[in-house]
Amino acid sequence: MTPLLLALGASLAWGVADFIGPLISRTWGTLRVMFWAQIGGCAGIALAVAVRGEGPANWKVLFAVLASIAGTLGLYAYYRGMATGAMSVVAPIAGASAVIPVIFGVLTGDKPSSAQVAGIACALVGVALASIEHTEGNRRLAAGVGLALLAALGFGLYFPPMHIAGKADFWWASLLFRSTALLIVSLAVVARRPTLRMPRKWLGIALLAGIGDMIGNALFAASSSGGLVSLTAVLASLYPIVTVLLASAILHERVAGFQKLGIVLTLTGVVLISV
Repeated sequence: MTPLLLALGASLAWGVADFIGPLISRTWGTLRVMFWAQIGGCAGIALAVAVRGEGPANWKVLFAVLASIAGTLGLYAYYRGMATGAMSVVAPIAGASAVIPVIFGVLTGDKPSSAQVAGIACALVGVALASIEHTEGNRRLAAGVGLALLAALGFGLYFPPMHIAGKADFWWASLLFRSTALLIVSLAVVARRPTLRMPRKWLGIALLAGIGDMIGNALFAASSSGGLVSLTAVLASLYPIVTVLLASAILHERVAGFQKLGIVLTLTGVVLISV
């Protein structure tokens, strides 16, 4: 049960961070916010690893570098998608990333129970339904869907290597992931040369968003020590529910009937997966 609870904790941390970061990036720009978020996340995990005072337990923590490349590119697409579309639509589509680790897990020998398989199906169908936007008598894919699908691909490719790295040593896996992400974003900043200055208030919020994202990474990596990737990745992918609810409560984005059904199905999936 503990690995599943850690994965759920990751989804909560990611859901909050992935609401705050993209929200302020609408005003201050994607690269600027992502840069300071990576600074905050990297500083937080570096301090934790320093306090722990132990070296990496296994060379497999290097898989976190591959996870970071995929995850950071996915995060950039996610932020850009949030800037062009509604959070309540883009976030659930990105959550479909869970399909990739499920396939990977089954192919590498994971054997979830029948109830857990049903839970996975409910969660994935729920995420898909939550992506449907309703207009006057019509249903269509919403703005930002293309970027959201790219984000789903990046996030999906993040899970298997991060699961391997986290199983080896989740502290060092988290540090390597965050350090690589900071390097990637820094290279993009050098190439694009955006303005990095932000008012102190918004800078602090960007740093906190990065710390929240880092906590999500660390919790997922920790869940890898005892959980099946096909289960922990699905639970960790439930962060869109948190983002959708925050967007509805704070931004008053409309959550349509099919999206509400999707949320119910997803939460049902959580219960079944946890059995």
